[in-house]
Amino acid sequence: MDKLTLAYRDDDRTPVIFTIKEMAARHYGLDVEVVKIKGTEDYEAALFDGACDVIIEHLEYLYDEAARGKKITMFSAPSTGAGLQLVVPAGVETTKAFKGKVMAVRSSGQPHAVTLWLRMMGLEKDVGTTIVKDAEVGRWGQWKKVLTGECIASFISPLYGPDALAAGLKVLRVPEIPIVGHFAQACLSQFAAAKGDLLKAYVKAGIHAVCLMLYDRDAALEICAGEPMKRLEIADRSKLERQFDAIAGSLKPRPYPTPQAIANTFEIATMDYPEAAGLNPLSLWNLRWVKELDDEGFIDRLMDRMPGRLQTN
Repeated sequence: MDKLTLAYRDDDRTPVIFTIKEMAARHYGLDVEVVKIKGTEDYEAALFDGACDVIIEHLEYLYDEAARGKKITMFSAPSTGAGLQLVVPAGVETTKAFKGKVMAVRSSGQPHAVTLWLRMMGLEKDVGTTIVKDAEVGRWGQWKKVLTGECIASFISPLYGPDALAAGLKVLRVPEIPIVGHFAQACLSQFAAAKGDLLKAYVKAGIHAVCLMLYDRDAALEICAGEPMKRLEIADRSKLERQFDAIAGSLKPRPYPTPQAIANTFEIATMDYPEAAGLNPLSLWNLRWVKELDDEGFIDRLMDRMPGRLQTN
């Protein structure tokens, strides 16, 4: 069986990661070794020091590496966007209430995405932002600044939304800025060139995993009730199901990034890595394997035989 090493740093990603691993072993003759790398510095070095073959999150730093001459290939983007919810006080009905106020912004992830979102909403000059670290409020606890009245709103992960809603806040439905969200993947161009067939099998497994999560919930949940549940430190099955549904809701079976998502993600990256500004962001993307599988009908056939699709046909 061929082998590929996949690195990640955030356990919130494990439901997708271990579903990929399972599909790879069951259907595509591929052993995906999953490696967690906690520290950001070590994680960002992993592709270059041989600790892994593929990474599945936090790709922004790769633009800086490419500007320094490293050859990078981004090849899959199965998320519809950031997949975040905007929480506000119960009395807020529209973003008009944001003018003259301040939004709480998480320091990790893609904090600059909020700047682009405010621009998209025409609020960039009217709404301030303040960085709030998890160390101050707990993981994804920026909503606490909304609860105290210090801030008018905060984007949070749906995985951590129930506490905010239980405290009296609500979700305000707003347009989402297109970005290359969670579960986007990359490898070294040298690996892609040398292991093209292996990478195509891996992309098959990734698409299969997404389709399983979207259209065969029970089967995917059985996988997630194993190692992902342990790594997430979840003891309650209903909580796992809430997290699963939040993740699945942000996935798409055809993992093409949109041009606007690439442009926005690149702009966000250059805010942290200004030396990358001269790059053409498209130069890092190679969607060959996704397109081949799409053109071959692989994705349509896969979706058509999923129970959830069959029920709606």
